[in-house]
Amino acid sequence: MDEVSLNSEPVYDDEAENFEIDGDCAMTEYVGEAGVLQGENPLPPAVGMEFETYEDVYYFYNCYAQQQGFGVRVSNTWYRKSKEKYRGKLSCSSAGFKKKTEANRPRPQTRTGCPAMIKFRLMENKRWWVIEVELEHNHLLTPTSGKFYKSHRNVGLGSKRPLQVDGPEEIQKIRLFRTVIIDREYNGSANVDEGKLRNNVDQFNNQLRLKQGDAQSIHKFFTHQQLMNLNFFYVMDLNEKGCLRNVFWADARSRATYGYFGDVVVINTSCLTTKHEVPLVIFTGVNHHGHSVLLGCGLVAGGNVESYVWLFRAWLTYMVGRSPHAIITDQNKSLKIALAEVFPRASHFIYMTSILKQLPHELGGVSECEAVMEAFTRLVYDPFRAVDFEAAWEDMMDRHGIRHHKWLQTLYEDRKHWVPVYIKETFLAGMFPMKESERVTSPFEGYLSKDTSLKDFLNSYDQALKEIDQREVMADMESRNPCGMLKSTFYLELQLSKLYTSNIFMKFQEEVVGMLSCFNPRQMSMDGSVISYLVTEHAEVEDNRRETRDFEVSYNTSDGEILCLCGLFSFKGYLCRHALCVLNQNGVEEIPPQYILSRWRKDIHRNYDFEYGYDGIDSNNPLHRYDNLYKCITKVVEEGRKSHDRYKYTLQALDDILSKIRLQDDHLV
Repeated sequence: MDEVSLNSEPVYDDEAENFEIDGDCAMTEYVGEAGVLQGENPLPPAVGMEFETYEDVYYFYNCYAQQQGFGVRVSNTWYRKSKEKYRGKLSCSSAGFKKKTEANRPRPQTRTGCPAMIKFRLMENKRWWVIEVELEHNHLLTPTSGKFYKSHRNVGLGSKRPLQVDGPEEIQKIRLFRTVIIDREYNGSANVDEGKLRNNVDQFNNQLRLKQGDAQSIHKFFTHQQLMNLNFFYVMDLNEKGCLRNVFWADARSRATYGYFGDVVVINTSCLTTKHEVPLVIFTGVNHHGHSVLLGCGLVAGGNVESYVWLFRAWLTYMVGRSPHAIITDQNKSLKIALAEVFPRASHFIYMTSILKQLPHELGGVSECEAVMEAFTRLVYDPFRAVDFEAAWEDMMDRHGIRHHKWLQTLYEDRKHWVPVYIKETFLAGMFPMKESERVTSPFEGYLSKDTSLKDFLNSYDQALKEIDQREVMADMESRNPCGMLKSTFYLELQLSKLYTSNIFMKFQEEVVGMLSCFNPRQMSMDGSVISYLVTEHAEVEDNRRETRDFEVSYNTSDGEILCLCGLFSFKGYLCRHALCVLNQNGVEEIPPQYILSRWRKDIHRNYDFEYGYDGIDSNNPLHRYDNLYKCITKVVEEGRKSHDRYKYTLQALDDILSKIRLQDDHLV
């Protein structure tokens, strides 16, 4: 029998040896020197979190409590006969009730019987697991009052920056916490045998395949980035053997960009599927010019669920827990499972191009393969109604005798994630290609090929980001001027030429010109203020052929709401030629305000945290001046510390600079 030692409260049902693990797994990473956690913790405790020591669990929960505004008390600690701790319970400081006392002036009752707590247990792998969590409190939380709790006296604000690893002796100071992913056969609710869990984890003990010098390149890269960018963030995941398995990094510019353009995110895993030298996963968004922007990077050892969950949680943690509305990825079963685990509320879509690339391989054994691929492409892009797609799919299945093809069956089951006709209700910011010729470019276009080594990629990383920033700066400057020559006499074109960025306006102009290919709208029906029109377009298709197609447009004359069957506004974020024809038919000269997205406007001020080394500093901004000077002086300090002579020279030079600055101030006065 294990002995039980009670710190304050009776054990009751906590004495049971068996326990259940249920709920969603969660992960967060902390890097610290004296403790485990430094800075803010944007994620709450969750079942499945894993820690190195008992003290690490306490420190983590205490930091979370300080941020939320409550204190922590050790309710119970269980010991084995060997005096080894094997289980614990931490509670809110308002848990339980104080015993009644006979004192003349008893202290007022401050406890409320609060149920908030976490329970954790030592597993066979000598790591501590959180096995039960209760987040709800029965009293008011005030984060600003956290400093008054006893448990917070030794918890400092710390630093948000990760610890720099300057040598082997520093490695032991890094603490990395990761989530163990529970196999789905347990369904998250059955009693778990620790030995089985251990074996289940072991099968994922993979590691990055690093070539000679790659580890040094990673270390050099992170050290350089932190020196140049004070808010650069990175985190590493080690397997059970201590080998590097997954890596994530991003800078403050990526997080600031996500604040403006994080509604739709592409998670690019093509480097894994095409077996690039660099196993890179790229988080990509699109800015107000329609340009790809970087939102974070990761290296993963393998395309399994555990690696993806770790990476996604690391990215979500850095983005302060705000999930995007829509996520677009390649077709991948592990990705699908991981996305559902980490982003349960986000809509998940699959690139059409990813599916089309697999067609020749998957249909290679099918007779009339070319005819099937042609029919497949046509039924995906042509229908504008779900019923039309369903009918075309059934016709293809029967015509070519492929109804029992497993890959096609899987595609059909997932049709609401990749067929345009099903997803046109969701805004996708132009990041979901509607035609075979369309594609979303990578932020590292031209810098990353299949044979690019990890060392070469990291060496060119700064240059790639510099080009991204310069491209945006140039586009901003170009958009300040009036947009190019108008192509029509419609006032709505002039209206948006003053509002949209140049690149988006040029795309909108294609729709304005396209109005010339559309016949006058014909009214089909009227229901109150809602009028249905039919717009016929002579569209140019493949081989310079022209095709006539009808588009149904619904227009509400009372509130200006307009909806076209083609769904261009959801896909691209601006009105289509068919909707413009109906507005023109009704004498509406201006685009209704709800269809002018601030996302594409050039007159919206976006306060990015620029990487000032890329010539993005605004000398009129005192914050920019401070950060840029701080970065420059840090370089001087790094050089000055390398020898005694450099140290003396640096001190003298800094004194001279300070004297000249003060003389300049006196002169100005």
